[in-house]
Amino acid sequence: MSEELVFQIALELIPGVGNRGTKQLMSYCGSATEVFKSTKSKLLKIPGVGEKMADAIKQASPFKEAEAIVQSAEKIGAEVLHYTNSKFPKRLKQAPDAPSILYKKGAGELNPKRSIAVVGTRKATEYGKGITDKIIADLSALDVTVISGLAYGIDIQAHKASLKNNLPTIAILAGGLDRIYPSVHKKYAEEMQEIGAIITESIPGTKPDPHLFPARNRIIAGMTDATIVVEAAAKGGALITANIADSYNRLVFAVPGDIGHTHSEGTNKLIATQRALIYTGVEDLIYHLNWDVSHEDEAPKIIPELSESEQIIFELLTDSRAPLEIDLIAMKTQIPINQVASHLLGLEFKNLVKSMPGKKFGLVS
Repeated sequence: MSEELVFQIALELIPGVGNRGTKQLMSYCGSATEVFKSTKSKLLKIPGVGEKMADAIKQASPFKEAEAIVQSAEKIGAEVLHYTNSKFPKRLKQAPDAPSILYKKGAGELNPKRSIAVVGTRKATEYGKGITDKIIADLSALDVTVISGLAYGIDIQAHKASLKNNLPTIAILAGGLDRIYPSVHKKYAEEMQEIGAIITESIPGTKPDPHLFPARNRIIAGMTDATIVVEAAAKGGALITANIADSYNRLVFAVPGDIGHTHSEGTNKLIATQRALIYTGVEDLIYHLNWDVSHEDEAPKIIPELSESEQIIFELLTDSRAPLEIDLIAMKTQIPINQVASHLLGLEFKNLVKSMPGKKFGLVS
């Protein structure tokens, strides 16, 4: 059992610290172990840390509880992934409210080449199920990992279709990994672990209470390049996922449905209000995500020597998987926008980046 991992979990257990506090503290101290070793005066110099939090850290002793959590994860065969672990989803790390710890079961890769969320209503129609099957079948040739929430309706249809097409699929759970919900989907949760995974931010033993599902949705949105909403009523979890994905600057697609049909109200409104692109086929994903599917088997491109700033921008665009606006690139890299424009031009000359409509820039395929 890693001592640092125990300290990482212990830090999260302190009231008032939370995900963001954990990341802030560790970024300044270097590790969770060093956070606990730091003096109160040193902690108070960290932005966002006040008397109350500093006192809570110095007075806390959650180490036995943290050890018990690690042991309970090991008992069920789960891996504990802190956000500093190289296996932690890189796409999710870009989300400002990403969890700092995940629990995982399964052989699947959490940083796949391509990942798409497929979500929708729990009361799926035969039309919705058929569309979901077609979406997954079309994705099967594109080396895509399919992510959803194991719920009734569109979610489980996406998982089942992925298994049928031998595509890796990952289920994001609200409760602990030992509390599969709904229980009737347990066999699919077990089957997908062969090439996919089930993951959660909840410690083992946590019941899948209703308030945990909206939080679960942010992980679905954060782990993917884009979210496809197949069917959705005017309100529901699928729309929450879509709104979160949009707030993360990830693309959202919606499958159009019959006007006036209850289960199409949500998707049609997403399209009508321009909060989602219309999904008519896999070609929409290929175009808007700038996927190059014509040279899948070619040797990897040799990257020329880059300046430090060019490297930062290039890595951001590589991790984002989707084109980004120049303002957003400047904000995320903390490089002045006039310098970003210059570096992007340099990357264009090196045939690594291309300009796209809407003042966006993406990688050259």
